[in-house]
Amino acid sequence: MKKVLRVYGGVLRLVRLLPADTRPYYAKYARENFVNYRDVDVSETPLDELFQRAYNHSLWVLNKYSVDESAAKKLKEICFE
Repeated sequence: MKKVLRVYGGVLRLVRLLPADTRPYYAKYARENFVNYRDVDVSETPLDELFQRAYNHSLWVLNKYSVDESAAKKLKEICFE
């Protein structure tokens, strides 16, 4: 559970780098996704796969708004430790 919260915190830190008018949408999207992760059966979908998905989606959003991918370095370390 601790790692899930660290990944969520990392995603929210990245949301702060986005343009101001997009932050509420992506913060809400992240919150809803992580709430849904509580309902996932870990035997069917490993948490590592969910962390990979969170990292990949974060990179996609950063690229969409032309934010340097290096900002996600900390999230990558958390997701793949």
